[in-house]
Amino acid sequence: MAENTIITRTFQSVQELPEQTWNALLSAQTQDTPFMRHEYLAAMEQSGSATPQTGWICRVITLWQGEELLAACPIYVKTHSYGEYVFDWSWARAYEQHGLPYYPKGTLAVPFTPVPGTRLLVKAPQWRLPLVQAVQHWAQQAGLSSLHLLFGDAQDLAACEQAGWMLRSTVQFHWRNVAPTLATACAALPPEGALAALGRPGDGSEVASTLAAACAVSPPEGELSALGRPCDSSVMAPTSAARSWRDFDDFLASLNQEKRKKIRQERRKVREAGVRFKSLRGAQITPADWAFFYRCYERTYLEHGNPPYLTPEFFNAMQEHMSENWVLFIAERDGLPIASSLIAVSGDCSSISDEKPPVMQTNKTVAAIKERVAYGRYWGALERVDCLHFEACYYQPIEWCIANDIARFEGGAQGEHKMARALLPIVTPSAHWIAHPAFADAIGRFLERESEGMARYVQELQAHSPLRQSEPHEKGRIAAAFER
Repeated sequence: MAENTIITRTFQSVQELPEQTWNALLSAQTQDTPFMRHEYLAAMEQSGSATPQTGWICRVITLWQGEELLAACPIYVKTHSYGEYVFDWSWARAYEQHGLPYYPKGTLAVPFTPVPGTRLLVKAPQWRLPLVQAVQHWAQQAGLSSLHLLFGDAQDLAACEQAGWMLRSTVQFHWRNVAPTLATACAALPPEGALAALGRPGDGSEVASTLAAACAVSPPEGELSALGRPCDSSVMAPTSAARSWRDFDDFLASLNQEKRKKIRQERRKVREAGVRFKSLRGAQITPADWAFFYRCYERTYLEHGNPPYLTPEFFNAMQEHMSENWVLFIAERDGLPIASSLIAVSGDCSSISDEKPPVMQTNKTVAAIKERVAYGRYWGALERVDCLHFEACYYQPIEWCIANDIARFEGGAQGEHKMARALLPIVTPSAHWIAHPAFADAIGRFLERESEGMARYVQELQAHSPLRQSEPHEKGRIAAAFER
C-alpha cells in the first residue's frame, strides 16, 4: 500500500483510540469543547449512560495515512431520538406511516449534551469533506436511514452542505460578557445577496430574500456574533467600543427597566428566604459535594417522571478525570445544602484566581477577555424556594463569569424564559442526510417551510430583547437592515 494512501478505519469505541492522540486532534479545532474530550466520551460509555442498552451504539469513523490519524468523529447508531435536543419525531412517524423503518439512524453528536462545537476532528481542513463522505459511505453500508450532525461548528456544516446534506436550525440562548453596542448588533449581518442557509442546500444561484432568512450564514472570520446569528462563537473580534462587564450591577444597567426590576426582585426573594450560595471549582469539589449534587440532579428528573440520563458513575468519572472543567454552585439555608447547579468551563478552571481583579482593571476591552466559555448543564433542589432556579442556573453563573473573565455563558437548549434573564437568542444549525430519495425530497420541502418560520421566530425574539432600547436612529438602522 502506497504511503500516501488514505484509508478509513472504524472503531467500536473512542476507548480504542489513545486518549492523548484524540485530545491533541480536538485541541487543533476552532471550536473545541470539553464535551468532545476523550475522557468525557469514554465516561458516557463506561458509566452505562450512553450504551447499546440505552439506545446509543458508538462507532468512530477515522481517516489514516499510514500510522498518522488525519480525521475522526464519533457516530452513535440510535434506536430512538431521546437525548438529542434536535427533534425529528415527526420524521420517524412519517416513515412508520409509510411502512418504513426510521431507526436505526446515525447521530454525530455528544450524547445528552446540546452544546455547539466541533464534531468533525481533522488535522487539516482538507480532510473535513472526505470524513463526511466516509461517514456517509459507512452509513449506507450499515443500512442506516439517515445521518444527523447536531450542534456542529461552521466548518462542519459547510462540509456537510458541500456533501449534499440539508441544513436545519434551532435557537439557543447565550449570555456574553460584553457591553452591547450598535457594532455588536450589526457586525455579523450577512452581505446583500448572501446564500440562504436555513433549509436545503442550494446550487449557489439562490440568494436570501431577507437578512433574517439568511440568519444561519456564518460571518467572516473575526466578526462578532449578532443576536439570532450563528458563528464560530469562539471567535470574538476586538473593537475599541466594546468592553466586558465590571460587575453584575454594570450588567443589569444594560437591561430595560422592567427586566432590571424583575431580576432584582427574584434575587431578593432568594436572599430573604435565607438562602446563600457558595461556588466550588475543580479539586475544591469534594466527593461529598458531588454526591449531594447528584441527589439534586436525580430529584429533578424524578419529579418530572423520568429517570436521569446520566448515572452516578458518570459524575464519578468527571471528578476523577475532568474535575478542572467543572464549577459547582451550592445553595445553603441555615447551614444546610438545599440545591445545586453545575456548569462546565472550557480550559482549566482551577487556574482561575480566587481574587477578583481590582476595579482599575475591570474596564477591559473585548480583546483582553480570555476566550473561556461556561456551559450551563445541570441543576436540582431538595427544597422549593421561589426563584431559586433562576438564581442557581443564571444569576450565580453570570456573576461568576463576570468576576472570572469568562467570555460567554451558554444556557443550553430551548427556554424562551432565558431571554428575561438576558440570555439572547443564537441560531444553532444542524445537518441532515436522508438515504431514501423520496423522503429526502419531502423533508427538504419541510425544512424550507420550517426555515421561513424560524426566521420569523428569530425576528420576534429580537423584538422582545431585554436590552435597553437603542437611540431612535440606531433602532431604525437595525430594523432597516432586517427588512432589506
